[in-house]
Amino acid sequence: MRVLVVEDEAALRDSLKERLGEAGFSVDVARDGNEGLFAGLEYPLDVAIVDLGLPNLPGLEVIRRLRAARKTYPILILTARDNWQDKVEGLQAGADDYVAKPFHFEEVLARVQALLRRAGGWASPQLNCGAVVLDTRAQTVEVSGAPVELTTFEYRILEHLMLRAGDVISKTELTERLYDQDFERDSNVIEVLVGRLRRKLDPQDELRPIETLRGRGYRFALPRDTAS
Repeated sequence: MRVLVVEDEAALRDSLKERLGEAGFSVDVARDGNEGLFAGLEYPLDVAIVDLGLPNLPGLEVIRRLRAARKTYPILILTARDNWQDKVEGLQAGADDYVAKPFHFEEVLARVQALLRRAGGWASPQLNCGAVVLDTRAQTVEVSGAPVELTTFEYRILEHLMLRAGDVISKTELTERLYDQDFERDSNVIEVLVGRLRRKLDPQDELRPIETLRGRGYRFALPRDTAS
């Protein structure tokens, strides 16, 4: 999952980048409203975290312009203004949720994960697709009740595929979600990682959870548990 953090306070921005990275996200950062707007318009994001008190361009205006440009990914606002009017104004501008400063990182992470689940049509932190169960909070994967050990990159790809289960995801989109902005990208890595995922999830080649659609990308093919 790829997240944008728009925050002018350097210590907080660096802390969020580090801890979100540790939580398995690819993280882009911006120091002011203009940088944030550019990144929000140009980068293939899954979620954005936007501070309201930004220099150059206020956070509310960043959100309004992103929504005017038909950017539909979830937006979480950070605000030091702990009154209901500012929270309402942020939500009316197009944000999906808010966290008031000071906050615990665990709250930010939980809200970001919830926004991503809802955007993918999931109500529960557990993504259940047939025999495959992915827990977004614990970042664990089980197949038929048995734990499966994945690398960080393997987990990122599987989480993105399962959040969008049934949709065709291009190799380019997976590549963008795998790497940070300043990381050298190699789309061939996706083929290798998907191959490893298939062997780990389905060593007997019975479930066939990940389909390849030639020239289009990949699809997580196991049906969602409707209770999820």
